[in-house]
Amino acid sequence: MNDLATEIEVIQGTEALQESFDSQQQAYLNQPEIDYEARVKDLKTLKKLLVENREALTNAICEDYGNRSWHESTFGEFIAVLGTVDYMIKRLKRWMKPQRRHVDHSLFPGGRNRVIPQPLGVVGIIVPWNFPINLSMIPIATAFAAGNRAMVKYSENSRALAKVLLEIVPKYFPDDKLAVFDETGNVGINFSKLPFDLLVFTGSSQTGKSVMAAAAQNLTPVLLELGGKSPAIIDSSYPLEKAVNRIIYAKQFNAGQVCLNVDYVFVKEDQITEFVAQARLAAKSLVPDINHQDYSSIIDERSLFRLKETLKDADAKGAEVINLSGQDINHEERKFPLHLVLNPHHEMSISQRETFGPILLVRTYKHEDEVVQYINSKERPLGLYVFSRNKPLTNKYLKSVMSGGVTVNDTMLHAFQDDLPFGGIGNSGMGHYHGREGFMTFSKLRPIFYQPSLNAMGLLSPPYPDWLTSAYNFLVKTKS
Repeated sequence: MNDLATEIEVIQGTEALQESFDSQQQAYLNQPEIDYEARVKDLKTLKKLLVENREALTNAICEDYGNRSWHESTFGEFIAVLGTVDYMIKRLKRWMKPQRRHVDHSLFPGGRNRVIPQPLGVVGIIVPWNFPINLSMIPIATAFAAGNRAMVKYSENSRALAKVLLEIVPKYFPDDKLAVFDETGNVGINFSKLPFDLLVFTGSSQTGKSVMAAAAQNLTPVLLELGGKSPAIIDSSYPLEKAVNRIIYAKQFNAGQVCLNVDYVFVKEDQITEFVAQARLAAKSLVPDINHQDYSSIIDERSLFRLKETLKDADAKGAEVINLSGQDINHEERKFPLHLVLNPHHEMSISQRETFGPILLVRTYKHEDEVVQYINSKERPLGLYVFSRNKPLTNKYLKSVMSGGVTVNDTMLHAFQDDLPFGGIGNSGMGHYHGREGFMTFSKLRPIFYQPSLNAMGLLSPPYPDWLTSAYNFLVKTKS
C-alpha cells in the first residue's frame, strides 16, 4: 500500500510539473517579449516578496538547518540578493539595448548588423539547501531581467522553506510566471527531464552530471554551478595572522557548508607551527562556543556522519587531527567544531572529496612550483585564494592555475561582486551568471542582418561573368 501510494504521488508530481511547464511555455508563446517596464516591475515584486516575508523565510531556513545563524542568513541570503536585484534594475535598460555590430561594406554595401538580447522562454532552476534564498532568487531575478519565466525546485533539506514559499509566491506572481516545487521524492529527476530553454543547477559535481545527462535528452542548455576542492595559498611574506583569521572566518561561516569555501590551504613548511597556533587563536575568538546560536548546525545526520568519518579516516591513516576549540561534537544540535587535518596523503578520503564542513586540510610546501603542480594535478576548483603582496608571484599563480574565480588576500568575496561573472570550469561547473554576463546567459543573443533595398547580392548570381572573377581575385589580394 505504501509503495502504491508513493507511486501515485510520483505520478501526480510529474503531472503537476508538466502542467506548470506547459502553462509557462504557453504564456511565453502568447507574450514572447516582455518590455523594460514589466521586467523592472517583476524585479521590484521579487524584492517585495523577500522584504515582506523575511522573518518567515529566515525562520524556515533555521528550522531546516536545526540552527542557522540569523546574521549569516541575513547577510548571505537577503542582503546579497537585494543588492543584486538593485544592481540589475539600474543597468537593465542598457543591457536590453540592441548592440551594433560591424558590417563589411565592401561585401555587403548598405547592410546593418544588430545583436538583440531576447527572452529564452522557460528557465528551470534546481536549488541546493546551503543558501536556498540566494541560490534561487538571484537566478530567478536574472531570468526575470532577461524576460523569462521560471520554475524552481528546492532541496529535500529545504522542506520548511519550500512550504513557506509555496504559500507566499502565488500572492506575488502567477504560476505561469514563477512556480515553486518541493522535493517530495523523484521530483528533481523529473524536473530535469522537462524541455526547458535553460536549466540551472547548483550542487555536487556528481549530481550535476546526472542533471546534464537528463537535460541532454531535450538538448536543453545547462548552467552548472558545482563545487570542488578550492585551495588557498599563503605566501610566506604575507602577514600570517591576517591570512589565518580570514581563512578560519570562512571555515566557520555557515559551519563551512559553502561550495566556494577553502577546502585546503598551502602553508610554507617553516610556518606550519605558527599557522596552527594562529588558527587556534582565531577559532577561539570567532567561535568560543559551538553551541551558541551564531554558529550554524550541520544540515543533517548523514552530513554529520560523513564529517566524523572523514576525521576518523584521516586519523587512522596517519594524519594529525587538531580540534581547534577543544569542544566535543554536539550530536543533538549537529554542531561540529572546527578542525585542522595536517600531514595528509593521497589515500585519505579528505584528499579526494570536498569536505563541505568546518574541516580544513593543511598542506606544506617549500617552493611555489610544488603548489602549482599539485593543484593542476587535480580537477579545476571553483575558487582560488592567493594571500600575497608580491604582485609577480600572485600573477604567476593566476596564470598557472585555472579556477572558476579568484579572491586575492581573502576568500569567496569575488562571488559577492555584482559586476563580476560567477561560475566554475570543468568539474566545478560551466556557464556564468551574475552581472551582465548573467543577463546574456539567460538571453538569446539573436544576430540580425538588415539588407538594404538595393540588393548588391543580385549582381553575384550565376552565370558568373568575367568581371566578377577579377573582382573576387582583387578582394582576395586585398585581404591577404
